[in-house]
Amino acid sequence: MECYQYELPTTGAISFTEICVDKSSKYTTHLATATSARARLRTALKECKHTNGEKDYLKLVKVILDDYFPHLYAVMNISSANEIAFRAEPVFSWRTTLSSNVFHSSPRTSVVGLAAELSFSLLTYAFALSNLARSTVLSLGDYEHERHIADTERRSKDDKISFAANLLSRASGIYLHIAEVVLPQCETANAETCRRIPDLNKDVIAALSHLALADAHNIAIRKLMSRSAYDSLLSPGPPLPKSHPSPAVVAKLYIHVESGYSSAGSLAMTRSEGDISSDLRRYLTNEATFALALSHKWLGVDAGESGSRGGHAVAFLKLAKGELEGLKDVGKKVSLGKGSDNKKPKRNRIANELDSVTTFLKNYQKLNDTVHFQPVPALNELQSLIPSGRSVLVTKPFDVPRPSFGPGRSTDTSQESDGTLSADNDASPQSSSYAHAGSYF
Repeated sequence: MECYQYELPTTGAISFTEICVDKSSKYTTHLATATSARARLRTALKECKHTNGEKDYLKLVKVILDDYFPHLYAVMNISSANEIAFRAEPVFSWRTTLSSNVFHSSPRTSVVGLAAELSFSLLTYAFALSNLARSTVLSLGDYEHERHIADTERRSKDDKISFAANLLSRASGIYLHIAEVVLPQCETANAETCRRIPDLNKDVIAALSHLALADAHNIAIRKLMSRSAYDSLLSPGPPLPKSHPSPAVVAKLYIHVESGYSSAGSLAMTRSEGDISSDLRRYLTNEATFALALSHKWLGVDAGESGSRGGHAVAFLKLAKGELEGLKDVGKKVSLGKGSDNKKPKRNRIANELDSVTTFLKNYQKLNDTVHFQPVPALNELQSLIPSGRSVLVTKPFDVPRPSFGPGRSTDTSQESDGTLSADNDASPQSSSYAHAGSYF
């Protein structure tokens, strides 16, 4: 299972010392520092855009969260407190990356006000977290299908799956914060722009929150089934190994995943299709269909393993097989987003699942034809047998960083981060002076 890959935006240069009037002259140095922090963000985004191969998303996350956000929130606070004024309405330039465009080049747009700058900065932060989650998952390979992997190594890679799912849960919370808190402020000065571009549209950003949490659930299911996948290598199909989680639970998890992708698709489609990236629309549609097919697969396996519902097993597995065969027509793999640079997978996951479904179907159909003799229900009868979905993860609320200067800045350094440090534990929260410093994930 992989995650959606976002194209990161780039931004134009701006100087807070030039656009701000420091009424008391006590923030001159701080404004210069804030300008430097934003310049570092701009440089990091340009480097990321022009880097071929593996990109350093963790570095970008640190630049945004540790370096720029405390200064941006500080500038917003002193502006709200009327301690500084602007020579004119501040205008920030960003490239929009969620828009559909003919020439596949992200158009640049100008937005007015600090709330708009915060919206794009938070959006970039969430994109970076999502892409970091994806690169983490890709780095693991198909470890659960490696015959000679040690149990300790498998558990270590399971932990990295949890790490990636946590990143996506945090990204989901950031998208939600943008949609519910920041964009209402942004719309005051950018009403037309917010209507025109999806990057500042509340429904589209709320859709990304659903997408991130659905991706998180998708890879969490992979961790749940990693041991049983390994145990099934030599003997795929029924009977299930003892390490296998309940097929009914797996089915409910996939039902929830399908609901997340479908909800995201519905919100994204509130705008005209021409406005939204075709990659994003296609990803949501295909992932929803794929998750639905897997929910039907595991409902069929659950029925087959019960020993008394052979007809239901055959019906659900035939339904799943048809849905997976329909997905084969959309391409050899599901779109992974604009700018995807991952290598082609060794084998298509749809083909893998089709093989698995076919194996289960042949076994349960033979049992039903020779032992159980249960009638195979029609499709309309199956719909009444589908349970509600089940979630195992929640959106993690975004914690606003403490400003680095001005109102709201605390000099109490005893308050440290309550979050998890980077995967390499190379950040030092003791060296920072704002809430949740170093709490990247």
